[in-house]
Amino acid sequence: MARDPDRAFFGHPRGLANLFFTEMWERFSYYGMRAFLIYYLLAPETLGGRGLTAGTAGSVFAVFASSVYFLALPGGWIADRFLGQRKGVIVGGIGIAAGNALLAIPGLGNVFYLGLLLIAIGTGFLKPNISTLVGQLYKEDDPRRDSGYTIYYMGINIGAFIAPLVCGFLAQSDTFRAWVIERGMDPNLVWNFAFGAAAIGMVLGLFQFISFKHWLGDAGAQPTIPEEPARAQRDRHVLIAIGLALLGIGGLVVATTPSEDTIANFQGIGLSIGSIVMFVGLYKLARDPKERRGILAMIPLFLGAVAFFAIFEQAPTTLSIFAKDFTEPDFLGFFEPSYYQSINAIFIVALAPVFAIMWVALARRRKEPSSVSKFAIGMLLLALSFVVMVPTFGATEGTRFSGFYLTGLYLFNTLAELCISPVGLSSMSKLAPRRLAGMVMGMWFFGTAVGIYLAGRATSISSGRGFDFLFIFLFISSLVVAGALFLVAPKIRRMMAANEHAKGPADKSEKAEPEPLPSARIVKDNTKVGED
Repeated sequence: MARDPDRAFFGHPRGLANLFFTEMWERFSYYGMRAFLIYYLLAPETLGGRGLTAGTAGSVFAVFASSVYFLALPGGWIADRFLGQRKGVIVGGIGIAAGNALLAIPGLGNVFYLGLLLIAIGTGFLKPNISTLVGQLYKEDDPRRDSGYTIYYMGINIGAFIAPLVCGFLAQSDTFRAWVIERGMDPNLVWNFAFGAAAIGMVLGLFQFISFKHWLGDAGAQPTIPEEPARAQRDRHVLIAIGLALLGIGGLVVATTPSEDTIANFQGIGLSIGSIVMFVGLYKLARDPKERRGILAMIPLFLGAVAFFAIFEQAPTTLSIFAKDFTEPDFLGFFEPSYYQSINAIFIVALAPVFAIMWVALARRRKEPSSVSKFAIGMLLLALSFVVMVPTFGATEGTRFSGFYLTGLYLFNTLAELCISPVGLSSMSKLAPRRLAGMVMGMWFFGTAVGIYLAGRATSISSGRGFDFLFIFLFISSLVVAGALFLVAPKIRRMMAANEHAKGPADKSEKAEPEPLPSARIVKDNTKVGED
């Protein structure tokens, strides 16, 4: 008897299997190259690296990693209006694979930066659109939707766990370097092999997605555009403006050849201005004083998100440098410094079910913390992660510590993530009118981008003032943010409850989605906008 295709993958639509493995390979590609990128930037040119200082390497990483997130805004919008999510995933995958393939070619000099740009643009297309496709596999009232996302996120964590082990081994292992030498090759090619592995991962993901795209049904097959010709024309003008802006920025960079730190400084300014513009836009779209108060109440949550990601995302930068310089090289008998970035994924898989059960049990006893209180608790746990590192204070060159200190830090980081990630966006969404949910999502992406940018720039602190100063600074910052969130939690909780009551029962899900565009229609062929 043939299986129902709508329940062919652990009781879920078989299209979820396609998206699960596609995203697993995409995350393998991203987390794989991210695991050793800072080491490649720091390694001297005689060892095949870029030979950058810690501060400059952090600037490069800050620009790259923050771009991945803020480019998701135009990437998602372009796919929604012009390509359809399915083509958006394919375009993104091609960009990621091409970028890593460029990085895998030896001796290309500053073409390296073009490779990073392609990866950032590709991820900006793929990441938001594949997540949207997951939701489109289900009807709006399908109770399997949340568990479908849970399965999908397991694919993310599987890729995030495997990637640093594979790519980190190729980039840093003496065993692989010896293997390369034995075959008469330049040992410095290990970096290129590692980037090549990331490229292959994305190619496998693309092959997976295209080969089984028929499993997706109609999900993401066509773009959605406004029915009104004026709005459709406006969208085309916006697209042209985005293209011209990118060409202008690219031309300016080529003409002036600014330093990495200068580009990073301008990116920081741009992210700050962008965040302010989005908040002003939200505020102006508010229809009454109550809505304006709700948007103003989002500010501490936004700043909390920035702080969380600025501290949590130390893993691929400052903490990776600490792992290389101050942890035992033979930890567990086989650990390379990049392997530490697999630890978070292990803890997520192990502890996520525990947290889910815990929140349900507390809710039954009516003791579950509010969303904002969970956010504050997460920041406290983040602060505790740096208490674990106190025994490493005073380390000098040549001092080595057990890898269990970093493991303990990542444990508390994961506990913080499990408190904050599920509720951060939903808390902001509950304060804003539902019609503005898309802009709230944009604010969350911007907060993530700003936080990751600050995490990259923190390498200048660790290199200039030492890790002791950095860990104390991050500890105090976490405590300050946690205290501020606890203070505003009661008021924000009342505002969220009032908004939910006003919105009605249909809006009480923590994962409320934006309403469909008014008067929208699906374009099923190449007919010009406005024609019947």
